[in-house]
Amino acid sequence: MAVDYAVITGYLAGMLAVGWWGMRRAKSKSEFLVAGRRLGPSMYSGTMAAIVLGGASTIGGVGLGYQYGLSGAWMVFTIGLGLLALSVFFSARIARLKVYTVSEMLDLRYGGSAGVISGVVMWAYTLMLAVTSTIAYATIFDVLFGMDRTLAIILGGAVVVAYSTLGGMWSITLTDMVQFVVKTLGVLVLLLPIAAVKAGGFAEMKAQLPTEYFAPLGIGGQTIFTYVLIYTFGMLIGQDIWQRVFTARSDRIAKLGGTVAGVYCLVYAIAGAVIGTAAKVLYPNLAAADDAFATIVKDALPVGVRGLVLAAALSAVMSTSSGALIACATVANNDIWSRLRGAVTRREDDGEAHDEVSGNRVFILIMGVVVIVTAIALNNVVEALTVAYNLLVGGLLVPILGGLLWKRGTAAGALAAVAVGGVAVVGLMAWKGILANEPVYYGLLASLVAYVAVSLATRPTDAAVLAAWRERLAGRTPVPAAEGTVPVG
Repeated sequence: MAVDYAVITGYLAGMLAVGWWGMRRAKSKSEFLVAGRRLGPSMYSGTMAAIVLGGASTIGGVGLGYQYGLSGAWMVFTIGLGLLALSVFFSARIARLKVYTVSEMLDLRYGGSAGVISGVVMWAYTLMLAVTSTIAYATIFDVLFGMDRTLAIILGGAVVVAYSTLGGMWSITLTDMVQFVVKTLGVLVLLLPIAAVKAGGFAEMKAQLPTEYFAPLGIGGQTIFTYVLIYTFGMLIGQDIWQRVFTARSDRIAKLGGTVAGVYCLVYAIAGAVIGTAAKVLYPNLAAADDAFATIVKDALPVGVRGLVLAAALSAVMSTSSGALIACATVANNDIWSRLRGAVTRREDDGEAHDEVSGNRVFILIMGVVVIVTAIALNNVVEALTVAYNLLVGGLLVPILGGLLWKRGTAAGALAAVAVGGVAVVGLMAWKGILANEPVYYGLLASLVAYVAVSLATRPTDAAVLAAWRERLAGRTPVPAAEGTVPVG
């Protein structure tokens, strides 16, 4: 394993070095939080694909393939569909808003009264998303070094917190590009064909496994529907995803680059399911489906290649973890702390950006410590991820999409939708169980009813607010000089 250890150690050192280099570029709030809004198509596509395909998509996607066969691709497939929908229908408008957070968008659309409440919901989502990614370090480092769970979480989390704190979105963007390349080589180029060959090819897989392993809907129609609600719709509104949209140099790059990333996700979904199916042939009696990825990597791959594929898994976890961390810190600072202190403004960067960078850097460090401590305290990744997405979709989907699509929606309606949807989701999770389907179903329905009913019962949004909103959506609001500089990628 010495060669594999060297590959992983070199990879971790490289991430820290890139973070240090990124610190030199993050000189303003815009550069620190959204990479100066100047990513070109190659970097935008790579980093967007990296953030949405995390440990759940890699380790969990292979595990679903092990358990259900090719239909195990549906979870990651719905993530890709969500990214495609976001890119084709909404990303251009989102990019033209020139904001930093989803809550700022709600303030612009509804007149400045939805920020703190929506910020709290979004903060809870991004926190739990970061926690689930951080927990996944335990699995990877256990395979690599037989490391204690707590120590593994601290080690993996500390590397991500370090490079994210140093350079903000610039460091995360640069490391995500490295992670995208490593992930593509490790999973698609190496593990996929090797696993298929080791299992004897598709003919042998079909001979060894039940027919339902090759049925498109074998995982179950209700499960697929739930994946669509949680992951496809979740991709449309998550702060971690929107913050990447804000990094695009233009609305055209946001649309086309995101579409490329969405197609990549669909390919990745199928690859994970095929790898999991091959693992079922090779290791039919694993104690847990999520052990399939680590097992096939450890036993089926040659020295050196094994280290690269494990680095790919580490890349998947780190890209999601760092993206969720900066999103969590951005929301905590800009949408909650600043508003509670009465210091919130709607302006973009000016010449006083240095203190803003320092403040956001401190919040990333603080949130990073909170994420690591929470990850150590929790054990169930699936439950934490389900809580995150149930809160996001049940509480924020309706007011966000309603604001983009329905001009009659009002601030009171948005607040009612957030409150009613959030309470319904939490209450139903307590009653039916965290993993039940009902919380997101009925929470989303309750949020929609509250939004429509209260919006129709209250005065329409002020005409001046809507006019300013339309100007921002059309991209006619001037971009500050600090954000209109040299393009990248």
